[in-house]
Amino acid sequence: MASAPLNPGTSGVRVRFCPSPTGNPHVGLVRTALFNWAFARHHQGTLVFRIEDTDAARDSEESYRMLLDSLRWLGLDWDEGPEVGGPHAPYRQSERMDVYADVARRLKEAGHAYDCYCTNEELEERRAEARAAGRASGYDGRCRTLTPEQVAAYRAEGRASIVRFRMPDRTITFTDLVRGELTFTPENVPDFGIVRASGAPLYTLVNPVDDALMGITHVLRGEDLLSSTPRQIALYDALIELGVAQAVPQFGHLPYVMGEGNKKLSKRDPESSLNLYRERGFLPEGLLNYLSLLGWSYSADQDVFTVAEMVERFDITGVNANPARFDLKKAEAINADHIRRLDEKAFAQACEPWLRAPFAPWRPEDFDEAAWQAIAPHAQTRLTVLSDITANVDFLFLAEPVDDEASWAKAMKEGSADLLRTAREKLEAADWSSPEALKEAVLAAGEAHGLKLGKAQAPVRVAVTGRTVGLPLFESLQVLGRDRTLARIGAALARLES
Repeated sequence: MASAPLNPGTSGVRVRFCPSPTGNPHVGLVRTALFNWAFARHHQGTLVFRIEDTDAARDSEESYRMLLDSLRWLGLDWDEGPEVGGPHAPYRQSERMDVYADVARRLKEAGHAYDCYCTNEELEERRAEARAAGRASGYDGRCRTLTPEQVAAYRAEGRASIVRFRMPDRTITFTDLVRGELTFTPENVPDFGIVRASGAPLYTLVNPVDDALMGITHVLRGEDLLSSTPRQIALYDALIELGVAQAVPQFGHLPYVMGEGNKKLSKRDPESSLNLYRERGFLPEGLLNYLSLLGWSYSADQDVFTVAEMVERFDITGVNANPARFDLKKAEAINADHIRRLDEKAFAQACEPWLRAPFAPWRPEDFDEAAWQAIAPHAQTRLTVLSDITANVDFLFLAEPVDDEASWAKAMKEGSADLLRTAREKLEAADWSSPEALKEAVLAAGEAHGLKLGKAQAPVRVAVTGRTVGLPLFESLQVLGRDRTLARIGAALARLES
């Protein structure tokens, strides 16, 4: 059971979300942002939004803007960070380079770091030898104790050096909030680089330094970063000694999100792109509801809930360590539930971007607001994603129904012309003030030809809407109107008889 929310301002909980602005945001990244956000909101804590943009070759301003826009669309607000500010600004790592350079210098002066002159070729050769001998193949500490003469010789050769952190010769144990107690032995956590030969700081330095200076209390991140945690804990200990950090944060590593073939969902997988869900018309709350289920459960018997309900119950220790499988069909089903939860006005407004889009299949002047408002309640019960609205209501705004060959072939069988002829007669004489009367007319036409309603209405639906599936037929006919309905049935008859 989730712990009760703490009183505002008393928890001291500080978490961070620190993506790199490379490419389009993906759902795994959003899941990480969501869990950090929900944890902060549950505990009345602080969410720090920080940008990892120290890799100039891969980072882009466009991706940075997309990150901000995506979080705004999802409704995941932040308390400190870009466009918000805060006491630890700046929040873009590219603007904090002097901070990292100063900490790296202090680590070297205190003996916690050293210059390493090994070339990539030398490192790979020694790793291969270690693997062949059955030893751990990490860095072997060759440059840990260089003499001044050895350093001078390397420099005379023109060798560049990186800065490595000196790992302590001890076992590191910590309690992961998701996975429980974990232990790493020294031979499996060798000295690691923190500054490139160019002087540019590495992730292994900048993230712990920023976490320390920004007072982060809980680091909730993906399982792929678990192996770096013992390194960061050792670095934290050194930063505490230097007065840069106050304490080591608690860590929680979120399970992998798996895609097709039981492989980790990657940026290359189409279903991983957040933009896909925005373009298809997922509701932010529907998408967040589903993503929260990738490793966490609201309750044993409830999968659909609001973001506010999630915040109330969210507990990081309730996250499952096992990989979570991304199921697009379930994501769609949950989104459909959220669409049905909207009030009628909110639903109509949510559909507006598709109804009035330049790419809509009808001319803007042919869009009928009254017809849309009349059909909207019936459409709301049928949509999975908002973009489905176009195919469901296009029969109202197009001069003629769409020509879908598969639907026509499926519905227009032998005898369909006779059925349509009778249906037209019955509908001409029907009371168009109620869908029930129109249903009775089609039912009577079917009975005249020995057909049940399901078989009788299929040719009528395709004649009027162009498709075999769609919104409730008789409500659709009423909104379309008597004259247009009869004209379309007449056109279908002419096509069948030609």
